[in-house]
Parts: sequence; structure tokens; C-alpha cells
Amino acid sequence: MENQYILAIETSCDETAAAIIKNGTEIVSNIVASQIDSHKRFGGVVPEIASRHHVEQVTLVIEEALLQADLQPNALTAVAITEGPGLVGALLIGINAAKAFAWAHQLPIVGVHHIAGHIYANALVQPMQFPLIALVVSGGHTELVYMKEHGHFELIGETRDDAAGEAYDKVARVLNLPYPGGPHIDRLAHETEEAVSFPRVWLEEGSYDFSFSGLKSAVINYKHNMNQRNEEIIAAHVAKGFQDSVVEVLTTKTLRAAREFNVRQVIAAGGVAANKGLRSALEQAFKQEGIPFYVPPLKLCTDNAAMIGAAGAKMYEAGVRGNMMMNGRPGMELKSWL
Repeated sequence: MENQYILAIETSCDETAAAIIKNGTEIVSNIVASQIDSHKRFGGVVPEIASRHHVEQVTLVIEEALLQADLQPNALTAVAITEGPGLVGALLIGINAAKAFAWAHQLPIVGVHHIAGHIYANALVQPMQFPLIALVVSGGHTELVYMKEHGHFELIGETRDDAAGEAYDKVARVLNLPYPGGPHIDRLAHETEEAVSFPRVWLEEGSYDFSFSGLKSAVINYKHNMNQRNEEIIAAHVAKGFQDSVVEVLTTKTLRAAREFNVRQVIAAGGVAANKGLRSALEQAFKQEGIPFYVPPLKLCTDNAAMIGAAGAKMYEAGVRGNMMMNGRPGMELKSWL
């Protein structure tokens, strides 16, 4: 059987990325141009700056991905591109680059949902066993997704306000930690055994939804109260208390969903899946439960194009095709492609 090579492009936020994926599971090349240093001084991603960086980098990362893969465009099977969700200006840069490349080389194009990409990052590490539960935790998303087979997505729980990664960044700002805040809070949380007690938000009984806005507010109120009393705030104790709350809620709800849906596998995905505290808690919980749990290596948790290629390959096999009318969809919903 002839090998399938997918050129994948990802520009949904502040990483400009391109990759070549072979037969849906093998990374031939994976190039990421990060913009963290450009956005760090603003404490978050500035959409206009992100778009301008994508314009400068997108052609370069595509060329580098092909160069590292030692492939010519005529060896490619299709082009996969993040269609949404994301920053509309950033999405449009990647989509127009993908359409131009596909048109120039007479290749089919496939529009991929960013979250489907995060989930399929796991397919680059080990086979996905169905049915499964995917916990997606990133700067903009916190979701529990049930999959009974490839291309089937049933959203059973999502955040009602701040995503976990967003809450991490806001709490980091309160503690005067650099952007992005997640790694810094995770590091501080592992430096102490003592933690400030913060609430766990469970919502209604049986709900798989999440809410982190109240937890973020509890951290802000704690800081204000300590300042008013002229008492020292120990950042590590706050970080550990905050992280313990987030991790306990995420782990408990994911475990309950795995039991209820009787799954064969649980996977984690998204930038916050790189968090050591969360990875450790999930691994321990599912080891005790006897359900296989997997999480991608750190470089495949944060935004990258390899994950888009993995999802795009499965979509291509299923006969899904985009067209030259494709546009950026910042509010794109995760829907099955079956």
C-alpha cells in the first residue's frame, strides 16, 4: 500500500506550526515557531501581534517541514489545516496558506477542529482504543469528550466560564508570575507540602461540567485579605492550594465519566495536560482503577501541527474534504465526522 503523507498547518493562536505525518501515526517532521517571548510582556496573547507573526513565519515553517521530511510537494497526499476554533485573524493566515499550497500542487484540503487535533495527538504515541474518554485541558478549553469510535465526538462536560489554562494564567498574574502561568504555578506547587485551602467547585450532582471562575476569585480575595492584614503571601502555598483544587476536580470527574461510560481507555490532551501535578494524579487514579491512561509527551500537548496531521489523516481516510471556500471559524463546534 502506498504511503500517505499529510502536510499539516496550525495557526490557531500563538504558535506557527507545520508538520508532515506519515500514515496517520508517524511524525516525519514537526516544526513549531513559538511567539511566547513576543506576548510575555503583555501578560497574554495579543491577536494582532499573533497574526503578524504568522504572516512572517507560515511559509518558512512549511518549507522547513518539507525539508526535514526530505519530501517534495508531489509526494504529498493532502493538506490538513486548523479551521477553528481560535483567533480569527490567526486562523485565516494558516487557512489561506494551506489553500494556496493545495491549489498550487493540486492537493485535497481537510479542515480540522483544533480540539480534535489535541485528542488525536495521542494517536501519534499509541493506538486509540474505543470507547474512550478524552479530557481536554488547555488555555481556551476544558472538556470531557466521549468517543465510541474514530471520528465520533460526544461532548459530555465543558467549562461554564474560565478554562483551566485561562484560570492558571489569571492566578499567575495575581501572584506576579510570568506568562504563560501554568508551568510557573506547577513548579511552585511542587516546592511545598503546605497549601492554602481553596474551594472545589462540583456544580450540580452528576454534572460533568467545570467552573474555575469562582476558584480564581477565591485566590484574588485571599490576596486582598492578606494585604489588608499586612500578612505575607507565600506564592508556593497559594499555587499548591490552587493546583490541588483544579487537579482534584478534573481527576474526580474524569474518573466518574470513565466508570459510567465503561471505557477501554482514558486520554488527556491540551496544553494543561503537560502539568506534572495533573498528569501524576490522573496516572495514579487510573492505575488504581485498572483503566489504561495515556497522555502525549509535553511537546505534543502544546499547540503543534503534528496533532492536526493525525486528525486530518483520519478525516481524509473517512472521505472528509474541504474546499477553496473554507474560512476561519473562531467559534467552531466539535462535531463528529462520521
